[in-house]
Amino acid sequence: MARLIYMAITSLDGYIEDATGGFDWGVPDEEAHAFINDLQRSVGTYLYGRRMYDVMSAWEADSTLPEQSPAMRDFAEIWREADKVVYSRTLEATATRRTRLERSFDPDAVRELKRDATADVGVAGPELAGHAFAAGLVDECQIFLAPVVVGAGKRGLPDGVRLGLELIDERRFADGMIFLRYGVRP
Repeated sequence: MARLIYMAITSLDGYIEDATGGFDWGVPDEEAHAFINDLQRSVGTYLYGRRMYDVMSAWEADSTLPEQSPAMRDFAEIWREADKVVYSRTLEATATRRTRLERSFDPDAVRELKRDATADVGVAGPELAGHAFAAGLVDECQIFLAPVVVGAGKRGLPDGVRLGLELIDERRFADGMIFLRYGVRP
C-alpha cells in the first residue's frame, strides 16, 4: 500500500502563505530544493485543490522555470511525469498532462488509490489535506520550516484535527530551513 504524504513549506509560525497570499519567503535554496526533489521521487500521484493546482501548474506551463537552476529543472521533470488529481467544483478543464478532474474529495476513492498505487501519493494544500487528515488517510507529514515569522496568513495545518506523530527524520539546511518528517500514529 502506498503512503499518503502531506508536504508543506511553512513559516516558523505555521503559515504557508502570508497575509497577502505571498509565499516567496519560503522558496528553498538549491540544497533544500534538491532534497525536496529526492523526497518527491517516491510520489506517483499528487492530490490538489483548485488553488494549489493553479500554483503548481506553472511547473508545466512556464517554460522558463526549469531554466532557473538544476534543482528547478529536476523538479519540473518529476512533476510533469507524475499523475495529478485536481478537486474542484468550478474548474472546467485541466491544462496539464496526466491530470484528471474530480468534483469532490471522496475518502473511499483515495483509500482505493492508496491501495492500488505502485508509488506514494502526495496531498498538498491545507484545505484538501484537512479532508485527508479528518478521514484518517494521511500516513506522513513532511514539513519544511522556513526561517521567517510572517504573523498571519493561511495556516499550514488544518484546524480541528488532532494527531499523534512520531519523528522519523530531521535535517538542517545552510539557509536556515529545517526539515521535519513525521509518521502519523494509528
